[in-house]
Amino acid sequence: MALPGETYRLAFPSLPNLENPAYVSYGVPFDKACAHHVENTYGAKRAFIIASGSLLKNTGEVNKLERALGERHAGTWPGLAPHTPWHEVAEATKDALAKNADCLITIGGGSLVDGAKAMLLFIANNVTSVDGIREFEKKCPARHDRMGTKAADIPVTCPTVPLICIPTTLSGGEYTNYAGGTYPDTHLKSIMGHPFCGPRLIINDPKLTITAPEWVWLSTGVRAIDHCTETYCRMHPPDAEVDEASLDGFKKIVPNLLVTKKDWTNEAARLNTMLGVNSVCIMLKKSVMPGASHGIGHQLGPLGVGHGETSCILLPSVMKYNASVNGDKQAKLKQVMWDEAPIAEVLKKRGLKPESSDAGDGLDAIFRELGMPRSLKEKSIGRDKFQALAVNSLVDACCKANPIPITKEEQVLEILDMCAGDR
Repeated sequence: MALPGETYRLAFPSLPNLENPAYVSYGVPFDKACAHHVENTYGAKRAFIIASGSLLKNTGEVNKLERALGERHAGTWPGLAPHTPWHEVAEATKDALAKNADCLITIGGGSLVDGAKAMLLFIANNVTSVDGIREFEKKCPARHDRMGTKAADIPVTCPTVPLICIPTTLSGGEYTNYAGGTYPDTHLKSIMGHPFCGPRLIINDPKLTITAPEWVWLSTGVRAIDHCTETYCRMHPPDAEVDEASLDGFKKIVPNLLVTKKDWTNEAARLNTMLGVNSVCIMLKKSVMPGASHGIGHQLGPLGVGHGETSCILLPSVMKYNASVNGDKQAKLKQVMWDEAPIAEVLKKRGLKPESSDAGDGLDAIFRELGMPRSLKEKSIGRDKFQALAVNSLVDACCKANPIPITKEEQVLEILDMCAGDR
């Protein structure tokens, strides 16, 4: 039941029969919405918060949520490091188990969301160590051929604890049933999936997102653009609804992200951007996996590149790498850029012309207008790291789903060379 003034609906209304369908909420302050649904939708009595460390330290937003929960607040875990180190997730899981948590809540960015989604699986299966995670992930790895697998066909205990996500960024992890984390010894990022490791509710409060640092908001917005771009420019499977959703997301995210760059507190633009993220994330519900920008980016992140910054650096080059096989789709996406007046204005400002530029050039112009890094050199990633990146990237399912499947180290090295920025 919704609160007065609250929009409360299925995240993906065209897919009402999903296992563990997510709902979205917006229109009322996050603390009031969360407390209402903890009590009235889920009947939870011991809600465990996984909170952004910066929100805890620099704002009163987490305390506001704790006060709203009142006696239903069981504890707060003070953040997870970027790229979700598995040893930190294991410790948070121990604490949630000790406090008998019957609901998890995240307030913050994508690393927290990834950690909490994994915690749902770990709590259900009593996994509380890095070694335990290594063994457990073999039972539910994220692979392209496993997308759409039902919970009953996965050999683990199904999670029952509800998860509520209150995002402050645009990475979109709150709409997926996949959880990624990084091993501290190898820096390998592994991803597992299960229908019930996704959230039950996403609360979008644009006012809360103003607390995010500018580079985090904008770079995770680029991550959302990456979702739209790699989804639309995929080679398979054909799906008109996914095409429409990815273009709808692109049209919502790019212009509104450009607005927030100039007008930081514009809540209407922020909400429209968040709704664009919701739109495109239908892709994973319909067994569409993104490509090499995501796959290589998953492994680049643990080397110190921000979650969204990986897309800023990789996506334009990946588009050019793939153009020989998906040029028709890329041409249509380029036309969308030129048809949207706020985007076309940026392309012209950056010296592009429709007849002599491609989609990769257009994305490059947008990212530069947002002030984002565009090379590995800018993030102090030298060629000495390329070989290990190539090896780790081949393990990632997104690389295999790329329009030109990435199956050899040489292919990754070619893309990294395009992104190096040292020539």
